[in-house]
Amino acid sequence: MEAFSSPDSYGLVLLLILVTYALSAALVASWAASLVLAVQIATVWVTLRASRARRSVRTIANIALAAAALAAVANLFFHDQIHGGVVAAWASCLLYLIAPVSIVRHLVVRRIVDSETVLGAIAAYLMAGMFFAFLYHVLGLSQTQPPFFGSQGRGTLSQDLFFSFTTLTTTGYGNLVPAGNPGQTFAVLEMVTGQLFLVTAVAKVVSAWRPGQGRGGLRGNSDGE
Repeated sequence: MEAFSSPDSYGLVLLLILVTYALSAALVASWAASLVLAVQIATVWVTLRASRARRSVRTIANIALAAAALAAVANLFFHDQIHGGVVAAWASCLLYLIAPVSIVRHLVVRRIVDSETVLGAIAAYLMAGMFFAFLYHVLGLSQTQPPFFGSQGRGTLSQDLFFSFTTLTTTGYGNLVPAGNPGQTFAVLEMVTGQLFLVTAVAKVVSAWRPGQGRGGLRGNSDGE
């Protein structure tokens, strides 16, 4: 259970991603975006700690986290005046762009493949899906003609999450399809990203993983730093 409770573990990152997904899919009120952003800020903070992010990365991330916090407050109090939903969605995109990059960098320099490596690879994969979901949400809020999903409308955040993860995994139910560009281009990019990540990073990590290895290497020289 330590992997899912320690602030230095990717297990806690995974739990926070699941909480973010559940909140994003279930809550539809205007203030919900602020709550989701708050959880995302916590997720990225834990991610940077678990991935031993470099000082330069932490500096950029701190600026992004501060901007996200301001966006959350602005969305909560001035949603109608400043189109807070778009601001919050852009902030979410930025957070989910920084976090997986930091995870991948950390996994590349680790010298062992243990449970933390597996959890980190899964977390990075899921964050990619979250990034594209919020990107689609931004496009849906900004694009009016045609609506992002055509006859299905611009799409709710719940629909954007559903579409993103079915695209990432190339499941392709076909009930939600971008009506034009740039949505179609980003969907193709997500498909390619998802498949390449699965057949390279995740597959390599899982094939090299030996369940007998614990988190001991994480405290020693396993990070290669």
